[in-house]
Amino acid sequence: MRTITTTEDLAAFCRRAQAAPYVTVDTEFMRERTYYAKLCLLQLAIPGEDGAEAGDAVLVDPIEGDLSLDPLYTLFRDESTVKVFHAARQDLEIFYVDAGVIPAPLFDTQVAAMVCGFGEQVGYETLVRKVAKASLDKTSRFTDWSRRPLSEAQKAYALADVTHLRVIYEALSARLAETGRDRWVAEEIAALTDPATYELRPEDAWQRIRTRNDQPRFLAIVRELARFREAYAQRRDVPRNRVYKDDALLEIASSKPRDAKDLSRLRLLLREARKGEIAEGILAAVEAGLNCPEEDLPRPGRGRDKAQPNPALADLLRVLLKAKSDQADVASKLIASAADLDAIAAGARDVPALSGWRHEVFGADALRLCEGEVALAAKGRQVQVIELGAG
Repeated sequence: MRTITTTEDLAAFCRRAQAAPYVTVDTEFMRERTYYAKLCLLQLAIPGEDGAEAGDAVLVDPIEGDLSLDPLYTLFRDESTVKVFHAARQDLEIFYVDAGVIPAPLFDTQVAAMVCGFGEQVGYETLVRKVAKASLDKTSRFTDWSRRPLSEAQKAYALADVTHLRVIYEALSARLAETGRDRWVAEEIAALTDPATYELRPEDAWQRIRTRNDQPRFLAIVRELARFREAYAQRRDVPRNRVYKDDALLEIASSKPRDAKDLSRLRLLLREARKGEIAEGILAAVEAGLNCPEEDLPRPGRGRDKAQPNPALADLLRVLLKAKSDQADVASKLIASAADLDAIAAGARDVPALSGWRHEVFGADALRLCEGEVALAAKGRQVQVIELGAG
């Protein structure tokens, strides 16, 4: 197994990869103690039968080596070589945060597998077993990839993440070409390659906080507390929960502390957050939320999430989704989520399930069902869409 530790060797491999039709890519990273993921190991492979022995699959060690990833980013920008990942989102975030680069063109085997009928959020191990007809040694799955030296078992485990991926990519891409569904995958990949997917804006952080209290003034305080926490975590590169957890954030928003004495009474706030910069930030955030102008307060009631769905119609849509996903052999969750179905049943039409390839598979009939133009009927084990007469 070859491990690259210099920029020169990385550049040489990337030049070979630029001459290949595709390169498979995976990363090993750690983020338990940081806000941003720390790249610990990079795995690359190009088409070839003898993998590591032939130099067609390599490990790139950014910790033990003294190297720049610039040659890798040059490869990522070269649109003549397809970059193949499995469940690419977290890998792409690393590269985008580090250099503002998103590999193109991109192929995600997890997305392709769901389109090809392998089920919901299919794992790499499943694809290795079903497509590559191989098995993975799972003993190194929960290893600490930041520690050195890496054992031979760790290296073998990491390298398998890209060597088997070659077989999986070739099989899935061939199946997509046969079925004409490569366009479906391209639509899904568009979201993965959108830079906005990886831009973590502190002002938007509050939208990830789950709360039953939808009072605008309360939400304004939540927004400011989440904004401060996100900005602080990014600046210090610490996990946001190390600043304060969501339950503590909601407790703060409810109690509205105005000074250090008030902070000391909070039950869920960590001791470290009751003093210094974090305490000052909390008090300033509460103040900002309390003084937010009326016209700038969050108005959750304006969104479609507050619309009341028709329960019976939502149930019918679930039946239709199951029938259509089985018929198309596509993972149902890839077509529509439970929230999407509730939104459609409540009258929303700006739902992903109603556009693009999803409209062809499910959305068109879903709209007709909502308008009373079709009905559902059971025939044996199958559910069929029945046209209704105009009368």
